[in-house]
Amino acid sequence: MARTKRAPEEILDEEHEQVLQRVCAIDVAKEFGQVCVRTPRTDGKRGSKVFAVDATTGDILKLGESLLEQGIEMVTLESTSDYWRIFYYLLEACGLRVQLVNARDVKNVPGRPKSDKHDCVWLAKLTERGMLRPSFVPPHEVRVLRDYTRTRVDLTRDRTRHWQRLEKLLEDALIKVTTVASKITTVSVRDMIDALIRGERNPETLADLARGVMRDKRRELVRALDGRFDDHHAELAKILLGQIDSLTAEIDRLTARIEHLVNELPAPEQTGDPDGGHATGKTAPGHSTTTDTEPVPAPLRRPPLQRLADIPGINLDAAEVILAEIGLDMSRFPTPKHLVAWARLTPQLIQSGNKRRGGKTSKGNPYLKGVLGSAAASASRTNTFLGERYRRIVKRRGKGKALVAVARSILVIVWHLLADPNATYRDLGADYYESRIDRERRKRHLVQQLEALGLQVTLTPAAA
Repeated sequence: MARTKRAPEEILDEEHEQVLQRVCAIDVAKEFGQVCVRTPRTDGKRGSKVFAVDATTGDILKLGESLLEQGIEMVTLESTSDYWRIFYYLLEACGLRVQLVNARDVKNVPGRPKSDKHDCVWLAKLTERGMLRPSFVPPHEVRVLRDYTRTRVDLTRDRTRHWQRLEKLLEDALIKVTTVASKITTVSVRDMIDALIRGERNPETLADLARGVMRDKRRELVRALDGRFDDHHAELAKILLGQIDSLTAEIDRLTARIEHLVNELPAPEQTGDPDGGHATGKTAPGHSTTTDTEPVPAPLRRPPLQRLADIPGINLDAAEVILAEIGLDMSRFPTPKHLVAWARLTPQLIQSGNKRRGGKTSKGNPYLKGVLGSAAASASRTNTFLGERYRRIVKRRGKGKALVAVARSILVIVWHLLADPNATYRDLGADYYESRIDRERRKRHLVQQLEALGLQVTLTPAAA
């Protein structure tokens, strides 16, 4: 069978895919950076100058002044650990255009010699031809907020590990209180552990410390608290609780600081096309966002943090992490697909000839993917549009892919809420899919399934 000819497809270059005349590339290391400057020569050819610059503030500022005098249009840095930061921040402060690129995009060239000099020259050649895709580096205010939120996430994980160590210590002491209580972090369990540390060993007395609904489980508590908790358990438990209390105080202090920084974030300039996704009063079809018909005055608009917290599965802490990772300015991501692809929530497409198959999602931003994964897990247990979306997908694709799909939907909603300051979240409801199915087609399909099992089907309308 002859293949039909398809019309040619025009693929436009992206903004970063432009040919540049004067470029600089830096292969970053811990102690220094190997710099390559490529500029036109008088004979019409291009020349490269390669030299090393120490990774110190003074030397990098001198490099920035020199690059400005030479009219360098773009400086490219390879994202090596955290060593790129001093070069990026200082050169950006000098007024240069700086882009950060993934090492994977520049290293995969078989047969090329591997050295710092060859690496920086190759990086410069790729830069001048517009063949590198820059990574997203947020502005200074968002970077500061990101440092605080990431530290809070790390300290919260450390506190969770201490709670786990404490539970393991109780198991060693034959105390099974966590089989009765919902979790070890409850106030009742904390009072019982404090009493054990003080020397109380009577299970009856310890069970009397229960509060609220835990009082109804007194008999089970007495049995669970009858163990072999001795002095060395008390000493270790006191140390662990001290660590937990110290981390809790630091986390609360960080939370207060984060709330202040979120309120101080500068609002992005609304420069979107009136017919595009950034337009006021418009909503992308099929997404759970709605906008007012008239623009809302700036003083009356709800803050982005509160609007993000309306999404099922996202609380204020999660919304703060999302803002810290992607910022408020969605002009960095022209469409929701760009943001989802940057977050690595889109499966890879592998095509060869007529064969197409999907690959796994890649690593991405661990803090953003972590909070979106937790939000998706919480939303999956709700009676909302996102919860129903999870239940529909999990039947045929499994839990992992269903959670990724819900996380992707949440990020798309986030993009719309941040791209339009007048947009608010409106849940489509758990019956969104059912209200849009073709009932006659569904009826025929179910009848065919029953008939395939050898059954004779007679349909009778139900009584009103």
